[in-house]
Amino acid sequence: MNQTAIFWPVMAHVLLIYIVYCVLGRRRYGAVKSGEAKVGQYKMRSTEPASSATVAANLSNQFELPVLFYVLCLTLHATNGVNYLTLALMWIFVASRYVHAWVHLTSNNLLLRNRSFVIGAVVVLLGWIWFALHLLGVV
Repeated sequence: MNQTAIFWPVMAHVLLIYIVYCVLGRRRYGAVKSGEAKVGQYKMRSTEPASSATVAANLSNQFELPVLFYVLCLTLHATNGVNYLTLALMWIFVASRYVHAWVHLTSNNLLLRNRSFVIGAVVVLLGWIWFALHLLGVV
């Protein structure tokens, strides 16, 4: 299998981050334009209006659990551990992040948001378990 295929899910997640940045910029601009907020409120997140604070929180989420995803992708590539299973797991993780972001930025339904987070966390954990087995030469 082409080992560089592992970077396509990475790029898809990077795209998500830029999408969230765009949403954040639009919401902040809209809040200032509508009078909901003043530019100075963005100096501290605690004074940011709810409409953009949620997006800012989601952006932070994209740099928490995904750190494990990025490191796993790099280590899989470096050790020739990329196969159809690991690639599928990484795509499922990225899909869970898109769902998580969509829910967070729209309805913010905590049950759906939590489920998408847990799916992503479990999938990355399975990837790390597979990686450990790969290092041990079991798989």
